Amino acid sequence: MNLRVITPSEVVVDERVRKVTVTATDGSRTFLPRHIDFVTTLVPSVLFYMRPGDRRRSETAERLPGEEHFVAVDDGILTKVGDELLISTAYAVAGDELGSLRRLVEEEFRQRGDRERVARSALARLEASIVRRFMELGD
Repeated sequence: MNLRVITPSEVVVDERVRKVTVTATDGSRTFLPRHIDFVTTLVPSVLFYMRPGDRRRSETAERLPGEEHFVAVDDGILTKVGDELLISTAYAVAGDELGSLRRLVEEEFRQRGDRERVARSALARLEASIVRRFMELGD
């Protein structure tokens, strides 16, 4: 099946997969290619997927490095229709190791916080300017 993870500004993942596990509002779900059509809401979490060529091990053996790929997602919507699994979210970061993914997410949150502070500051200046102009109109 084809997995697409999209945000308003980019396509984070667009590739063929054989398995996707996500965390929805009603619990964890695993999707395989022949899964029924489905729609659910996602919670902020880390989903993982496996590509068709990734090595397999028995359920009792340890997972091999590189066989799972991870995507940190914000709240979102998952839609599974036919061979397409689409995840639409406000924020997503992909990585092949949980440790590096965590660093990427922390860096993005830091940058997002910086941008929000700049935006709040600009909004406060704009509001102050509007109040001053209204006061000038009363004179």
